[in-house]
Amino acid sequence: MKNVLFVCSQNKLRSPTAEQVFANWPEIEVSSAGTNNDAENPLSNELIEWADIVFVMEKAHRAKVQGKYRPALKGKRLICLDIPDEYDFMDPTLVQLLKATVPRHL
Repeated sequence: MKNVLFVCSQNKLRSPTAEQVFANWPEIEVSSAGTNNDAENPLSNELIEWADIVFVMEKAHRAKVQGKYRPALKGKRLICLDIPDEYDFMDPTLVQLLKATVPRHL
């Protein structure tokens, strides 16, 4: 079983969509968080330590995660999906994009 964490800024649109899309996939457990302090579910050391793979939506998220959580990232895969903040929650285009990119990294 792999623990997969999806990260965006506010944890309102992109990362919760990814969490929902992959919630019932076999062999993985999923969660999501946001890099901002006022995110719905703020990113924490505990979440990074829980995860085997961390997917971030943008390069800015990767930089924040690497800067703040570098010790907790040791030995983990950090993957940037390059998905801009232009989608609503469960937007069909976002869902399709996630399904096309995430599985090849699992």
